Amino acid sequence: MRLDLIARSLLSTAQSGKMRTSRPVPLLFGAVQGRSSFFFGRSEGSCVSQPSKIFKSHGEQIDLLRSRGMHIEDEAEARRTLERVNYYRLSGYWYSYRQLSPSGSQRRDAFVEDTSFAEVAALYEFDERLRAGVFMCLTPIELAVRSTLGHELGRIDPLIHLKPELLGPVAREPGSSTDPSGTYKKWKRLYEKELSLSREDFVAHHKNKYSGQLPIWAAVEIIDWGSLSYLYQLAPIDLRDTIAARIRLTAAQLGSWLKALNIVRNYSAHHARMFNRVYTIKPKLPAQYDVPELEPAANALNRCFGQLTLIQYLLSELDVGDSTILPNVVETYPAVKVLPQSHMGVPSNWETLTLWQH
Repeated sequence: MRLDLIARSLLSTAQSGKMRTSRPVPLLFGAVQGRSSFFFGRSEGSCVSQPSKIFKSHGEQIDLLRSRGMHIEDEAEARRTLERVNYYRLSGYWYSYRQLSPSGSQRRDAFVEDTSFAEVAALYEFDERLRAGVFMCLTPIELAVRSTLGHELGRIDPLIHLKPELLGPVAREPGSSTDPSGTYKKWKRLYEKELSLSREDFVAHHKNKYSGQLPIWAAVEIIDWGSLSYLYQLAPIDLRDTIAARIRLTAAQLGSWLKALNIVRNYSAHHARMFNRVYTIKPKLPAQYDVPELEPAANALNRCFGQLTLIQYLLSELDVGDSTILPNVVETYPAVKVLPQSHMGVPSNWETLTLWQH
């Protein structure tokens, strides 16, 4: 029997009541014929799930939001917003406006009282400004790290990145002075991939004149932030200490900052929600008496403000970029009741803090 006929037979049986069960039905199979699709999956209290969500026009999306209690005073403006920002992207910003179930474990579809589309849009627009500001601030920091790491490694050997025996202990297997570690092999694979894909003129020049072997100060220009942070971990211990000490951090602290800010950079570059996100990687901080200006970040490292404070610190210590960008963005946070600025981890006196004065 053809798959579409089997699917139709099972669907008919289910609808006629001959396939009832009190337990969720496990996934069986999918049958696709032309443009018809039948999917059988788990469903509580039902044996067949619908093929997919039904398409809704922008007008229908507005009607749905209204039916759930959202105030939309300017329908034309709401429509323009939905035309440029996906409904499901915006849903991340109105999630906190949805009512909690009696148990508090789930969110209902209905919105809390006085939820407005304009307020949700204001939060999104703030986050849009925040993403742009973060990217602008991290760019000069990334370039400074590239330059410093490439220069200091180059002092040891122009091709040190291809010689794990000259790098730090993380680049070699335990107890070996020459055998590359798994971490180094992974880094080198990523580097070689970037090298093969690069269309930079300086890469072509080195391929023609130096058999394609880039010196480390050129190699750092073709790798991304993630590979750059791994390269820092692979570097000799004394070199890592030297670089970190210039900004009053230890090697372990700077290494954790590079990892954490790589995630922040990716959020900003890929348009992810940032302002009220919980950041899972907590970078290590120096003791309060060593760097007192970082103390306000200690209680907010898993919140946006804590991560932004690290950026403000690096802009200051590296003497790069514009340290007024993020303060100017933060002060534009909209006045909303459900999600006050404190959800970013921002303290009430943030504008008086050393790294945030502008």
